[in-house]
Amino acid sequence: MRCIVLRGKGRGFSAGTELAEVTERDGGNPDLGKYLRETYSRLIARKAEIEKPIAASLHGPVYGAGVGLALASRVAAESATFSVAFVKIELIPDAGVTFFPPKVVGLGKAMEMSMLGESVDAEEARRIGLVNRVFTDEKLEEETRTLAGRLVAMPTMALGRIKQALYASFETELPTALEREAANQTLYGYTQDHKEGVAAFFEKREADFAGS
Repeated sequence: MRCIVLRGKGRGFSAGTELAEVTERDGGNPDLGKYLRETYSRLIARKAEIEKPIAASLHGPVYGAGVGLALASRVAAESATFSVAFVKIELIPDAGVTFFPPKVVGLGKAMEMSMLGESVDAEEARRIGLVNRVFTDEKLEEETRTLAGRLVAMPTMALGRIKQALYASFETELPTALEREAANQTLYGYTQDHKEGVAAFFEKREADFAGS
């Protein structure tokens, strides 16, 4: 497997956490922080760490924790709407929503979405950088396959380290980032995919990467 595609079934990508299920835990008095640490926090951390590219195919509602799950290479249908309305049930955003969106869309827009709990449509999401591309609902599946195909054809190991390095940049000083770049160039300079990429460059052809 050289690419992961996230998609939702039914009428939307994610309606958010199933409140009825969560609020009934522990006799109706659940520790929501404990629940979060056992579920979404682990999932979001793993999504950032895994050395494979991830594409998110988004349609319909992309709500709550779904916004955190969707922050990958994102293509959206025109029907997609985004909301982080945790405030309406007297909670703060979770699943990485306090971490990633401010860095992607800016503090002001992230603050507005989080404090007012208003939804954002697909075109507005594209404009502010919450998604990369928007297509008609009918074209979403085709375009998702196209994106995944492009990622699969690229050098998988390098893509994984690129993703990790960019995530790490959120909390990294420049000297650390420069050393990480140098260490990764040493590591991947010896791979077969690097040699193939260099050969393809000089031979003026498309590279045939094998993920090794």
